[in-house]
Amino acid sequence: MRYELEQIAEQLQRVRIAQNLSQRELSQLAGVPQAHISKIENKQVDLRLSSLAALANTLGLEVMLIPRQAIPAVQSIARQMTSASSLSEPKPAYSLDEDDD
Repeated sequence: MRYELEQIAEQLQRVRIAQNLSQRELSQLAGVPQAHISKIENKQVDLRLSSLAALANTLGLEVMLIPRQAIPAVQSIARQMTSASSLSEPKPAYSLDEDDD
């Protein structure tokens, strides 16, 4: 499995665990065999797009292609969504100047 796919597999596993779902439960909800989920999480198989879409949808995630130039803004938004501090202190998704920390 390539590095980028490893990151995706790890994220799917983190979200599954955070939602207190077993591989078997996720399998039943997503329609992806539990053995395949195990192989994905253990990086033993390449992740097929159909499996990724089914797993992501079931976990409340969205598979999306974005322009590379937009990656920093998307990552910043994602960090804010998962950060507990973003609830009390909203921060802009991006800034025009690097010096504005």
